[in-house]
Amino acid sequence: MTAPRADDWQSHGGHFSWRPAKGDACPVEIFHVEIGDPGAPVLLLMHGWPTSSIDWSEVAGRLRSRFRVCALDFPGYGFSDKPLGWGYSLSRDEELVEFYLSEVIGAEAGVVVAHDRGDSVALLHAARCAEGRSATRLEHLVLTNGNIFLPLSNLTEAQRQILDAESWPQIAAALTPQRLAEAMGAVTFTPPREAGDPEVEALAATFGHGNGMKVLHETIQYLAERSKDEHTWLAALASDAFPVTMIWGLSDTISPPRVASYVWNEYLMLRRASSRLYFVPDANHYLQADRPDAFVKALLHTLEPADDQGLGALGPEPGAPVLVDRSRVRLPAAADLLRGTASGPNVK
Repeated sequence: MTAPRADDWQSHGGHFSWRPAKGDACPVEIFHVEIGDPGAPVLLLMHGWPTSSIDWSEVAGRLRSRFRVCALDFPGYGFSDKPLGWGYSLSRDEELVEFYLSEVIGAEAGVVVAHDRGDSVALLHAARCAEGRSATRLEHLVLTNGNIFLPLSNLTEAQRQILDAESWPQIAAALTPQRLAEAMGAVTFTPPREAGDPEVEALAATFGHGNGMKVLHETIQYLAERSKDEHTWLAALASDAFPVTMIWGLSDTISPPRVASYVWNEYLMLRRASSRLYFVPDANHYLQADRPDAFVKALLHTLEPADDQGLGALGPEPGAPVLVDRSRVRLPAAADLLRGTASGPNVK
């Protein structure tokens, strides 16, 4: 079966060669797409596991009039090279992001929008920027549905079996690109997608490119890497100077809304730098595919804020994205709230 969406996305991109600075990893060809005016502000879209930059195809077209929209496939994903035993890791992908922004597209500043595994890469890049080790200034960090706090996530049995070295060979023998795409279509999209759906067929095409299925066990090891450092990465956001936004699909059962709520309450709500939390109704894990118009509306709402923005739905239409909360310097006292005094929170 053909996959016109995958073919179209591939036709818009090209490749560049890259290798990590440390270790003995071979050079890999990295697929990337740039859409929009080259002189417009840079907006980098980062994908998750086990998918690729094609996740952003619906969103990229809607943003091209305002931004230089850039996206790449990390090594092991999509239309990039997928060598076995390459040493896939979040840290290597963050190194690639720095190279891509500074050397390939020559960006002095940019907005980073990440999803799923891409959230972890983005948090590492945010730490580099906060420490002054990046050649590119991070203007805004946007995190979307991902397991950014693993204790509250719902890893599927399939994810656990692919992660485990003992169960992986049996899974690998039975799993095909089409089966994986159909399984994801049934669980991670709202409404569910079936065989023949353009999204499912595009996923199958990208999974089947190169060694896509063979490296799944290697690429999912990011979960073990993340488990060691996730608190450090999240805690660092509290003092960073750039704005941070979370946009979350409410129907996600793998990275449920409780993940976003916990990270908001523990790390972002009392940031001095501006932070915002949005929920998108009727959107699952792949909110950018389920509700691309709603996602773009929330994204532009946070990137181009108006002075009179209040909390609540961003429009009267059913299913409009909702601005749930904005950061404040401190919480008010309960008595002050009841009296309605001016000593309440400094809401941004």
